[in-house]
Amino acid sequence: MWPADIDESARRIVADFTERKLLLATAESCTAGLIAAAITEIAGSSTIFDRGFVTYSNEAKREMIGVANATLKAHGAVSRPTVLEMAQGAIGNSGANISVAVTGIAGPGGGSDDKPVGLVHLAAARTGHETLHREMRYGDIGRSAVRLATVRTALEMLIEIGRD
Repeated sequence: MWPADIDESARRIVADFTERKLLLATAESCTAGLIAAAITEIAGSSTIFDRGFVTYSNEAKREMIGVANATLKAHGAVSRPTVLEMAQGAIGNSGANISVAVTGIAGPGGGSDDKPVGLVHLAAARTGHETLHREMRYGDIGRSAVRLATVRTALEMLIEIGRD
């Protein structure tokens, strides 16, 4: 179902997180559950996957994972402060001790000069560790390509933050 590199990364995460007893939650906007789907495609993922939040709207970000209204008003949904709150909120509103969050503009419309199509903010959080952040500018490469690239980056970040 997934390209080989995504499948390989998901398998590594399931194996590594099982060994380290890490429990994962996802908070996804522009990918709308694709990261959770890539992880749960792997047999044994129920050992490491707690839940996924699809927070496509600002209301969902506020209600489901506690992103502050002030953050959304000051910085917008596609921003570093918002994705950092999403990652922390996924942990705080689940039984997980590790999370990944994404928010972006997959296109084809919706971009602006400040926030162009292909801009995605990602964060990976782990209890007791510094939260990772990436700002990716994939460009106007097509909606599906932006979403797949985001899944790849999110999985890479989970591998990184999941190391002891």
